[in-house]
Amino acid sequence: MTAITPETVAEHGLSPEEYERVLKALGREPNLTELGIFSVMWSEHCSYKSSRIHLKKLPTEAPWVICGPGENAGVIDIGDNQAAIFKMESHNHPSYIEPYQGAATGVGGILRDVFTMGARPVANMNALRFGRPEHPKMRHLIAGVVHGIGGYGNCVGVPTVGGEVNFHPAYDGNILVNAMTVGVAQQDKIFYSAAAGIGNPVVYVGSKTGRDGIHGATMASADFDEKSDEKRPTVQVGDPFTEKLLIEACLELMASDAIVAIQDMGAAGLTSSSVEMASKGGVGIELVMDNVPQRETGMTPYEMMLSESQERMLMVLKPGREAEAEAIFRKWELDFAVIGTVTDTGRMVLKWQGETVADIPLAPLADEAPLYDRPHVPTPPPAELTDAPESADVAADLLKLMGTPDLASRRWIWEQYDHMVGADTVQRPGGDAAVVRVHGTEKALAITTDCTPRYCFADPVEGGKQAVAEAWRNLTCVGATPLAITNCLNFANPQRPEIMGQIVGCLEGMGEACHALDFPIVSGNVSLYNESKATGGGSAILPTPAIGGVGLMPDWQKSVGIGFRRTGDAIMLVGERGGHLGQSLWLRELHGREDGPPPPVDLTAERRTGDFIRDQIQKGAIRACHDVADGGMAVAVAEMALASGIGALVDSVQPFGLAESFFGEDQGLYVVTVCDQCLADFMADAERADVPADLLGRTIKDRLVFETEQGDFTVSLADLRAAHEGFFPKLMQGEVAA
Repeated sequence: MTAITPETVAEHGLSPEEYERVLKALGREPNLTELGIFSVMWSEHCSYKSSRIHLKKLPTEAPWVICGPGENAGVIDIGDNQAAIFKMESHNHPSYIEPYQGAATGVGGILRDVFTMGARPVANMNALRFGRPEHPKMRHLIAGVVHGIGGYGNCVGVPTVGGEVNFHPAYDGNILVNAMTVGVAQQDKIFYSAAAGIGNPVVYVGSKTGRDGIHGATMASADFDEKSDEKRPTVQVGDPFTEKLLIEACLELMASDAIVAIQDMGAAGLTSSSVEMASKGGVGIELVMDNVPQRETGMTPYEMMLSESQERMLMVLKPGREAEAEAIFRKWELDFAVIGTVTDTGRMVLKWQGETVADIPLAPLADEAPLYDRPHVPTPPPAELTDAPESADVAADLLKLMGTPDLASRRWIWEQYDHMVGADTVQRPGGDAAVVRVHGTEKALAITTDCTPRYCFADPVEGGKQAVAEAWRNLTCVGATPLAITNCLNFANPQRPEIMGQIVGCLEGMGEACHALDFPIVSGNVSLYNESKATGGGSAILPTPAIGGVGLMPDWQKSVGIGFRRTGDAIMLVGERGGHLGQSLWLRELHGREDGPPPPVDLTAERRTGDFIRDQIQKGAIRACHDVADGGMAVAVAEMALASGIGALVDSVQPFGLAESFFGEDQGLYVVTVCDQCLADFMADAERADVPADLLGRTIKDRLVFETEQGDFTVSLADLRAAHEGFFPKLMQGEVAA
């Protein structure tokens, strides 16, 4: 029997104080298996011990919310007895250590969270953050992550319909890979994870258990050091073809009434799935470890309980339904084994080779896990930007901006993803939000991911507000009514008060925006300790509360995209203008400065303007729509032109200097095109709605022309496209100089 020493406790990520709690919970010293179970269940990744107290402040309810946080994924009503089920998860540390498998298993895990609840997955998204493009490891990380996402999603047959990518030196030593899945289910066929029925069989299905991923949850709850490559064995290995079989087998069994509860084996594998099912049901669970399907010889209960082998599920079945369920899983060539029973003890009991090898009360593992109100220091407000430079040539500045890492075309990435499988993708990657038709109906779901980490770093409260508002705006741009969000809260070490201050501030801003926009949070994930002490790596990442938004439109044919539709249309700028250059990409990329406050978000104006935009899309007045975001109005116009091959003449009077007018990142602003016959009614409706709407210019042929008092600035779409499309191919061919 392995002795439990202070070194053993520390290796399992438990503090001395937490180990004292283990001793108190058990009334004795744990054995190694029990220590491992406490270790993973009390890890930050599973227990949210540093964030739970603050997460409770977020709004999670609305009339259309069927199930909020606490289950595998969130559930919202989309009418006709249908529900959208969705969630976003992180796989950051695994993707830095082993980018292909880290990203692939991130996709596999989030797919399981969704189909566990009875939904057929219909779309994947991702939100990626990389370090400096010229960093010696970055090309390897980018290639591995992109290939991993595509390799898994393409094989499993779920379209990857969009996402986002940012670059910043803060991610040099700790990249972020956040994956999101959306599924559709019948409201009367939604499955939950609470175990019930004393004596009911506990069933293991899917792939066999191996030694991959052991301590994955613990590894994901610690920062990196110079030995991060040695953690490669803690990264799981995925098999998308098995996942496809698992989806079909689970959905087939779900069509019956045999399942009492179901949970995927994600982080902490068999431990978390069994503990969560039993604790949520207020029951106990007994498992016979000899019955767990194993692909390696000589596995111990410790290894079986902590393994994070992929493509596995745990179910509680109604008694007598085992043979029926087994027949389905054998038909799909998957393992099936009865490994335990539901008990009335309130304890987890593990048996192996005829002996009890673990006996733990469930309450301390789950609801009574450690909860910390960590000290936090608010981020000091940034100094005002009083010495902003001016633009000498709008066209030249725009040309340079469009080729920078954060604005360059992501075509190289999304062309590696199958975004059309299933034949329901209405709007492809490259716009504000993806649009996916609800199969067999006229309805469509709009899906987006967004966050601006540099804003969150400068002012966490405003940055948190902006992340939610930007997701809401992206859904609005395609004509969808925003319904709810999921989130992936990526931060550094919460034991540092300044980092905990970022967490508290971002959550405050997010909550404020969710309330104001009726945009509740129904699911999510917290990923902390995203920082690196590795040589050559950065320190803490930028605070990155990634938001995944879902909206609904009753008629997918009324959705609009960002591309101009024809020449001669009026280009309108809708919303309040402020000429805000603080924290802008123009300031950073052209002048090497990351200063000033981020743009403020007026949530009242945001709501009013967005509601007006959606109303005009429904009326058919707006033919193309794009919100002003990174790079400002000039970039928004350029992206609309490049999406269509149609140019623009911008000749409106500028209320500010050239830089502020064209590159200020004002929030709540939209660039839209309106046909002439709709223009008078559009302007009248805007006035009635108290929404500013100014004529910006007209769509023309193959160039952008900016007519200003300082002169005319022109750039051809061909030159703009070459700059915009060139970055990723050059980077991945090794042509970006270090």
